[in-house]
Amino acid sequence: MRQKAAFMAILLVFLAFFRGVQAETLPSSLGPLKVTRVAEGFDVPWAIAFLPQGGFLVSERDGQLWVVRTGQTQAVKGIPKVAAEGQGGLLDVMVPRDFSDSREIFLTYSKRQGRGLGTALAVGRLSADYTRLTEVRQLFEAAPGATGGRHFGARVVEAPDGHLFVSLGERGDRPSAQNLRLHQGSVVRIARDGSVPAGNPFAARDDAQPEIWSYGHRNPQGMALDLQGNLWVVEHGARGGDEVNRIRRGANYGWPVISYGRHYSGRKIGEGTEKPGMEQPEWYWDPSIAPSGMMIYSGTMWPQWRGDIFVGSLKFDYISRLSGAPLKEVEQLKSGQTGRIRDVQEAPDGSIWFASETEGAVFRLSR
Repeated sequence: MRQKAAFMAILLVFLAFFRGVQAETLPSSLGPLKVTRVAEGFDVPWAIAFLPQGGFLVSERDGQLWVVRTGQTQAVKGIPKVAAEGQGGLLDVMVPRDFSDSREIFLTYSKRQGRGLGTALAVGRLSADYTRLTEVRQLFEAAPGATGGRHFGARVVEAPDGHLFVSLGERGDRPSAQNLRLHQGSVVRIARDGSVPAGNPFAARDDAQPEIWSYGHRNPQGMALDLQGNLWVVEHGARGGDEVNRIRRGANYGWPVISYGRHYSGRKIGEGTEKPGMEQPEWYWDPSIAPSGMMIYSGTMWPQWRGDIFVGSLKFDYISRLSGAPLKEVEQLKSGQTGRIRDVQEAPDGSIWFASETEGAVFRLSR
């Protein structure tokens, strides 16, 4: 009996070790991709951002920011007060290119505005021990506030010139996306100190918010730069009509006047699928995939995918790969680990990381 017990103990250790080293895989057009769970235990992980000295940050929609370094996960204190209601909460986190010198971290989040809520952008300095944000200040908030808990956006991207782009949903108030007096349903462009930079298309108008760069958006929850520095967003449609758009200065992307989807009731949206003066999407999905985070790939680990767009799906639990001209979905990356994808990012080594709301975890795809 004693020998049998010892044998079973050795067998259990061996099996545990074997399971630990046996990599899960995800099928792809380039062969099986290795799937590694790098951090877990999150409640709706919304965004991932990599730190230049190693490690990464994870934002949690209920209002917590986490840092993962040397295999340890630790809470970051000092974040702004977040109104975590409906689809709102702590949303995007972005590490700028000069982090090693500035120690700055940018956060988007929903905040209380009187009786309503709005999307805001704040910046703070991450302490040397990575445990606290200091000198936190708000740079921007969408005005005015709106009731309800839908369609906050809100990604933040650093432009090649150092300015910041922030994507804003129309908060469920469809006409506001065509109203330049409101920030809702737009992409805004601001300087690092929150001021309005030269070149914003509506800055000289009395009937427009000066931060607006483009408008006519429904709920852009993914935003990224391509390899040439052009800005792209992916945004939710209603029932169908999720769009991938290349963002142009001053352009109107049509919501809710034109759309390739329909209202959830089945009724027609607006005036049809096109109208002079309004942009066409580079790609749209019908039925809707409920797109979330997006990334445009450098080709470092997989050169065949250089320049391709990767978008997470909340509805169908996969990562969409889009490529070509005209752009189209060419592949769906899916496994038991994907689930509801909240963010997709490229790591410094060229591996592809994603945050799964279903798993409450962050995963790494590699060769």
